[in-house]
Amino acid sequence: MSRVSITDTILRDAHQCLIATRMRTEDMLPICPKLDAVGFWSLEVWGGATFDACMRFLKEDPWERLKQLRKALPNTPLQMLLRGQNLLGYRHYSDDVVRAFIHLAAANGVDIFRIFDALNDTRNLETAIDAVRTEGKHAQGAISYTVSPVHSIPYFLDMAKRLEAMGCDSLAIKDMAGLLTPLTAHELVSRLKETVAIPIHVHSHATSGLSEMCMLKAAEAGCDNINTAISAFSGGASHPPTESMVAAFKDTPYDTGLDLELLQEIGFYFYEIRKKYHHFESEYTGLDTRVQVSQVPGGMVSNLVNQLREQGALDKMSAVMAEIPKVRQDLGYPPLVTPTSQIVGTQAVINVLNDERYKTVTNEVKLYLKGRYGQPLGEVNSVVRKLAIGDEEVITCRPADLMADEMDELRRKVGDLAETEEDVLSYAMFPDVAKEFLEGRKAGTLVPEPLEPIDPNQSSRGPAPTEFNLTVHGETYHIQLKGTGHKTQEKRPFYLTVDGMPEEVMVESLHEIPLDPGGSQNTIHKGSRRPPARDKGDVTTSMPGTIVEILVKEGDDVSAGDPVIVTEAMKMETEIQAPLTGTVKVIHVHKGDTVNPDEALIEIRAD
Repeated sequence: MSRVSITDTILRDAHQCLIATRMRTEDMLPICPKLDAVGFWSLEVWGGATFDACMRFLKEDPWERLKQLRKALPNTPLQMLLRGQNLLGYRHYSDDVVRAFIHLAAANGVDIFRIFDALNDTRNLETAIDAVRTEGKHAQGAISYTVSPVHSIPYFLDMAKRLEAMGCDSLAIKDMAGLLTPLTAHELVSRLKETVAIPIHVHSHATSGLSEMCMLKAAEAGCDNINTAISAFSGGASHPPTESMVAAFKDTPYDTGLDLELLQEIGFYFYEIRKKYHHFESEYTGLDTRVQVSQVPGGMVSNLVNQLREQGALDKMSAVMAEIPKVRQDLGYPPLVTPTSQIVGTQAVINVLNDERYKTVTNEVKLYLKGRYGQPLGEVNSVVRKLAIGDEEVITCRPADLMADEMDELRRKVGDLAETEEDVLSYAMFPDVAKEFLEGRKAGTLVPEPLEPIDPNQSSRGPAPTEFNLTVHGETYHIQLKGTGHKTQEKRPFYLTVDGMPEEVMVESLHEIPLDPGGSQNTIHKGSRRPPARDKGDVTTSMPGTIVEILVKEGDDVSAGDPVIVTEAMKMETEIQAPLTGTVKVIHVHKGDTVNPDEALIEIRAD
């Protein structure tokens, strides 16, 4: 038995789980001196959804955030979460990209890299672990903990031995969904301590209400470190509260030695900060014991709710939750962690909305079934594989072995928008999001999303404005929108100002504002209205999403089943096929458009 150290997740995973990764750097920096004085083993500050949220919503450069936090926390090791060969994106990257990313992350301030693979395929961790060791930093191998007929403690022990042999400096049990139970935590940690010589860390989310008990039993079994979150951002889909665990271990053999009063001061700071982000709180981030059955992590639940709400199908949530374990079984029981949680969840939603299983299969599921993400532990449903990819060969080697170096091509594609190698890697992670961010930075038009929605209770004498910049076809417009009256009125005025030119529009809802009055080249296509799908040759999508690619042009001849459009929803891409053989008559969408079910996206007519 020995003192237990703590890694606090307040600056990354805690707010990712509870307020959709929306905490801004400006709200982190003022409390950093006190965080730095605590004496944490590490602070998790980077990785996960950091890149996406920083650029997409906050209009912050994630590399700049890392640099600022490194400067503000000189005495505390900084930790990040890295998805092995996926890095921070949703696909595998070539080895040269992995090495370049880790080199710059280390140079900009990361000391500890927690490295995991969604399938626990250790082949996907080799390059990342080696690159971290090359940089002289701490490589922490992570086991994605899950429960299934094919996952067992002997399996996890074997994986731990492989990670130690690969050169990991420590080992983490990554319980992303909160599936650990106290006695299992005790047994797993005890047997890991007998099996490997490197320190054992335990990371468990509080979703099921068991995490504090798991941490106590893990400590009794000899774990070296537990992951917690400052109390203001603890519980639910987040982690057990730091202050509570420090108090529980005080004057015991596991005493953390941390100053409880200082931690409480930090807790009060974040208590006030959290109020600013109440708009991003999810109703599904509290205690949810269903996770022990569905194994759906809290962040994944939030995504599912948003998708179903946009579809007007929130009543199908229970059906989706029931479908997820079935899809997971079909795919060989992958742990539900990024990106496999999105892969399984999105396919489950599509199955339910289509009222037919695998009528539409996402591109990511197809790649998964081809072996592009690695080797699942369980047996894949052969019928589903045949339906999705036909007789295509399934790869059995390390997926990245089939990939050529990418860095030069990425530099060419991003071009002059990239001022640094960090910019190139941001583009590699999220090409469309990074391109928009870099363009906005260059033009000086970056505006973060508002913290507050329009207050529906505000009187008509003080209308609440919405203000933002909108870039269309390279032209940036400054938009201001004000509404008066009450939302229950049949019609009420909205004042739309574009680059200072006002226009009053009487509408029943914002969706009726005429965005395409003249049909000019500078038409604002996002949200534009399309004809409803009526003909059997009309191409539609089964769920709300964004047009990623249009694969045909007007006048093209297509056969039934040919892919014609690629859409993106829940960060997963789906090819939509031609419903019949014929000629493409009209295309109603453009790349980047937001689309909804029952709209005619493309009209195909039989010859």
